[in-house]
Amino acid sequence: MKSIPDSNRWHRLLSSLPALALATGLVLPADAAPLKEGDSFPDLKTFKLEGELPDLAGKVVIVDFFASWCGPCKESFPVMQELHEKFGGKGLVILAVNLDKKPEDMKEFLSKHTATFPIVRDGANALVKEVKIATMPSSFILDRTGKVRFVHRGFKGEKTKEEYLQQISELLK
Repeated sequence: MKSIPDSNRWHRLLSSLPALALATGLVLPADAAPLKEGDSFPDLKTFKLEGELPDLAGKVVIVDFFASWCGPCKESFPVMQELHEKFGGKGLVILAVNLDKKPEDMKEFLSKHTATFPIVRDGANALVKEVKIATMPSSFILDRTGKVRFVHRGFKGEKTKEEYLQQISELLK
């Protein structure tokens, strides 16, 4: 007859899941549902983000969550730069939010992936927990009123890039 594992062993296994999720690029959702289209994006000033927040009032905004250990983030970053160059003067603001625990990891990533758009760090993962990031990278496209209009979970190369171009163009009209 098989023995049932003791409860301490199960407790240790279950308590390690959040760390495993972060290490693999996932953040386990809390009780509330993830941020979705139509929701208001949280006020970024209420979080202790490291770095300078740009003025977002009246702008179309992409809030892009990334980390140095995220492979697809390395592919999406040049696309974010391209979008910034194409639409930055037309009312688009791209704000990248880094999730690395160590600032050095973010700096290393940025030394290889040049960006001229604003970048802040959420080392405590406070904003990440609030919006319930489940996939890396995750991007939220906000309209001029701060409402989430489009959500991108993950990055699928040209397909995602084309979606960004279409959605941004629509919101900047």
